[in-house]
Amino acid sequence: MIRIVALGGTPRVGSSTEKALALACRAAEVSGAQITHFNGEYMSSLPFYGGPGHSADAGADMVAAVRKADGILIASPGYHGSISGLVKNALDYIEDLSTDERPYLHGRPVGLIATSFGHQAAMSTLLTLRSITHALRGWPTPVGAAIRTTPETFDENGEIRDVGARMQLELVGQ
Repeated sequence: MIRIVALGGTPRVGSSTEKALALACRAAEVSGAQITHFNGEYMSSLPFYGGPGHSADAGADMVAAVRKADGILIASPGYHGSISGLVKNALDYIEDLSTDERPYLHGRPVGLIATSFGHQAAMSTLLTLRSITHALRGWPTPVGAAIRTTPETFDENGEIRDVGARMQLELVGQ
């Protein structure tokens, strides 16, 4: 079975970012993947990497899951044209894999999702995620999802209304 770690969201439960990541995760599951999900609530509990309150145990379950993962899905909201501090801090924990036989995200496919109220912020966030993935020795999948979100983007069941956006998210998950 293919093991995928899904990482992303915001401190707000049910955010557009978490809904978009959930859609990509469903597509991955339908394709036969096992998903381990670290959402905004989890990431909010992490102390700043290397800062006060940080310990070897902080984020250890996420690091262990990434270590065993065959692939990664990362979703971030676009804040001021870049990824959120919450997602960046979680990604900093991947430094704990630096001395592994397979360091960082070495050789693993990484599906990327950026959500934002505007197209420009979504695209620059996606490009930032691609740069970070390269720096961590991962392989960004050829297709990433840059999703422009509004209060009407998702229905009351968390399904995305835009067919093109749904296709992007499903392709990233597959």
